[in-house]
Amino acid sequence: MQPIIKIKDLDITYNLGKVNEYKATKSMSMEIYPGEFVAFFGPSGCGKSTLFYSILGILEPSAGQLLVKGQNPYSYSPEEMVRFQTKVIGIIYQAFYLINSISVIDNVVLPQIFHGVNPKRREDWARQLLKRFGMEGQGEKYPDNLSGGQSQRVSVARSMVNNPDILLADEPTGNLDSVSTKQVMTSLEEINAVDKKTVIMITHNAAQLAYCHRVFYMKDGKLERVVPNPDKKQIAKVDKQKILVTEMDQLSKIFPYNSPTELKVKSLVNYLTQDLNFHQLQRLEELVKHVVERKMDKNEFYKVLKRNYPDGGIGVNDALAETMSARVDKILKQSEDARRFRRRFLANNFYAREPELINRLTKYLEEEYGGELALVQKKRLKELVYNRISGLIQREEFKLSLRRSLDGGGVGFPKNISRKLTNYFEKILIQGSEDPGHGH
Repeated sequence: MQPIIKIKDLDITYNLGKVNEYKATKSMSMEIYPGEFVAFFGPSGCGKSTLFYSILGILEPSAGQLLVKGQNPYSYSPEEMVRFQTKVIGIIYQAFYLINSISVIDNVVLPQIFHGVNPKRREDWARQLLKRFGMEGQGEKYPDNLSGGQSQRVSVARSMVNNPDILLADEPTGNLDSVSTKQVMTSLEEINAVDKKTVIMITHNAAQLAYCHRVFYMKDGKLERVVPNPDKKQIAKVDKQKILVTEMDQLSKIFPYNSPTELKVKSLVNYLTQDLNFHQLQRLEELVKHVVERKMDKNEFYKVLKRNYPDGGIGVNDALAETMSARVDKILKQSEDARRFRRRFLANNFYAREPELINRLTKYLEEEYGGELALVQKKRLKELVYNRISGLIQREEFKLSLRRSLDGGGVGFPKNISRKLTNYFEKILIQGSEDPGHGH
C-alpha cells in the first residue's frame, strides 16, 4: 500500500533569510497511510500546526518533499489548489469558523456551492450529514443560536460535504465540554472506521490518543517518535516490538486533571500498571474512584476485578486481583496516617513532630524495602519522612537523599530502591492529601 501522505526531510522556515528567521520543522520525515487515524501530539511550538497547514496547502516547505496522493500540491495551478483544498482535504477548526449571517444548512453546503452542485442535491446531502451527526432539525437555525458542541458537529458535517479523502482536525475539541468532546471524537472515529477516511488530528489532550492508530510525537520542530496504539489493528507496517502499552500509558498521563479525586485515581491506577487495554483501564479508573471515595471496600473491589469485562468487571486472574486490591487497600490505610500528620502539623503551627505517626510512616517504607537497615539508616530515613511530609523538601530531594551514601549524609540505598520507595511514599502522600474546600 502506498502512503496517502509522504513527507521526507521537510524543513519549514519562517522569515527565510531575514534577521528573525525561524525554522519551525527540521528534517521531518513520516508516512501516513489511507484509512489511518493519526495524531500530531506535543507541546506548544513543537511544529504540529506548521506541518498541519503545510499539508493543507497554505504553507509551502522551504526544503524537502511533501506529497499528497503522490503529488506535490505546491505544483498545482490556483484552480487545482482550490480543488485540492475542497475535494481532497476537509478541515475542522477549533474555532468552528461558521458564518453567523447564514443558516446552518447554508454553512454546510457552502463548499459545494463553489463546485456548482445542484441546489436540491447539495441541500439533500447536507441534511443527511446533519442527521448523521445528530443535528437534524437544526438546519434552519443560525450558528449563534447553537452550543459549542452543536457548532462543532456542524463543522464536522461541513468538512465531509465534498466527501474528501483526508480530514484534518485542528484541536477539534479545544473549546468543548466533556460531553461534546466525546460526541465529536466519536464522530471522527466513525468517519475513519466507517467512511475509511484518513484523519489527521492536532491535539494537546492525551486522552484522545486512544482513538488513533498511531501518534506522531513532536518536540522542537522534530519528530521524536511514532507510537502505535496496541488496541488498534495497524494499517501501516510497524515493529510489533515497539507496540507497548507502557508508552501509550506514559502519554496518557500528560493530560490535565480536573479534580483532586481524579489525581488520586490516576495515581493509583498508574501504580497498578498492568497490561490492560484502553477500555479496561477506563473501567479500572472508575472502580478505583469508588474505592478512593469509600464507596467500595477491598473485598468488593477484588470481586469486580475478577469479573469478566462484559459482566462489568476487568477480567484479571485471581492472583492479580488479590495483589491489586491488597495494594490499594494498603496505601489507602497508610495514607490515613499521612492525613492525620498533616492536620496536626498545620494545626500546631509547624512545630509538632508527631513522633508516633512519623514512626509508623517510616515503618511502612521499611516494610516496602523488605531488608535489614542499620540504626543510622533508620534514623536518616525517619528524618527524610518528616521533612518530606512537612513540605521541607520536595520529591526529587527525597529520592536523592535516599540514594546518597552514608558518608555523604544519605541513607545509602541503591538507585532502583530509592526510586521505588520514593514512588511508594508519594502514593501515600497524594492519597492522604486533603481536597480543596475541606478542613485540615
